[in-house]
Amino acid sequence: MAMTETVERIVKGKRVLICAGSGGVGKTTASAAIALGLAARGQRVVVLTIDPARRLAQSLGLEELGNEARRVEPERFTAAGVEVRGELWAMMLDAKRTFDELVERYASDDAARDRLLENRIYQEVSNAVSGSQEYMAMEKLGELHAEGEFDVLVLDTPPTRNALDFLDAPTRLAKFIDSRALGVFLRPGGRLLGRGSSLLFMAMKRITGVDVMEDISEFFGAFGDMAQGFRDRARRVNALLEAPETAFLLVTSPAPDAVDEALYFRQRLKERDMPFAGVVVNRMNLLPGDESGEPPRTALDELLGEELGGKVARNLEDVHRLAVRDRDSVGRLSRELGGRASIVRVPHLDDDVHDIGGLAEMDQHLFETDAPLRATA
Repeated sequence: MAMTETVERIVKGKRVLICAGSGGVGKTTASAAIALGLAARGQRVVVLTIDPARRLAQSLGLEELGNEARRVEPERFTAAGVEVRGELWAMMLDAKRTFDELVERYASDDAARDRLLENRIYQEVSNAVSGSQEYMAMEKLGELHAEGEFDVLVLDTPPTRNALDFLDAPTRLAKFIDSRALGVFLRPGGRLLGRGSSLLFMAMKRITGVDVMEDISEFFGAFGDMAQGFRDRARRVNALLEAPETAFLLVTSPAPDAVDEALYFRQRLKERDMPFAGVVVNRMNLLPGDESGEPPRTALDELLGEELGGKVARNLEDVHRLAVRDRDSVGRLSRELGGRASIVRVPHLDDDVHDIGGLAEMDQHLFETDAPLRATA
């Protein structure tokens, strides 16, 4: 049987926490709660999300987040009756801005930077950020780590299947830069397009006034000048993913499909030899102290009357069935993880977690203490 752990114990000494899981299991909320719990214990923590729904900002009481880390003001914690001894910072990835910052960093000079930023091909590529979002998240993570301004970085990743792209993004970029196809463009005088395509582009130039071939040539030429910088950074980021100071936390619900996703992702982490810390099982239906499954029907009838007592008893039976399902599902998770994985259980809370008070309540279960974040009177 897997030992029930706390987040504080299983991530002790880690500087990078990567929270991954399928959609709809509360991963963004768990990431925010973990970051808040660590900040409350005196650490300087930043939590980064790529969730466009802005749930992170909402849960922290902020109107919006951007591509630069923003500190959550201590007054917000005080107003919520929460004591935070450290600092909590938050940000939401702007993939386009991060791409531009890469160009600014790796360009050989200001003129080369401006040429690429103003290039029409680059503008189209950088605006179509959905395909590069995972790499941009990795780039921002590497940047924050290199700056060394935070004790802990907490990253809220895309849903699990997309998170595989997130894991592979640095390696894929390095392979692309080294690929034969790109080499054709980067070689002086390299030609990939045939005469027919060239004639088409010439016709387009006459009609539109836009020299597409010139834009393509300029784009790949400028990118080639920066290729080594991209290549080196991708390798450093990939090394960070595999480093002992990094920990992957899987966030799941006890629903069978979500558990399947968690197991799938765990297998991929194992194949990549990446550091796995444990699992947070969110929104569990917990069994009462008496697991016999027999609601006290007679006592309910005496207390509430036969009709209302019957309704309450049926409701208790439903809750019990869900709790048994959740218990069995987590048992399967534990067995398939080898029985030694650290599993943190978070029950269904009375209300949805949408503010700092809700995050503090969630932390009572993640960190397994008696209201540790509540400020004393």
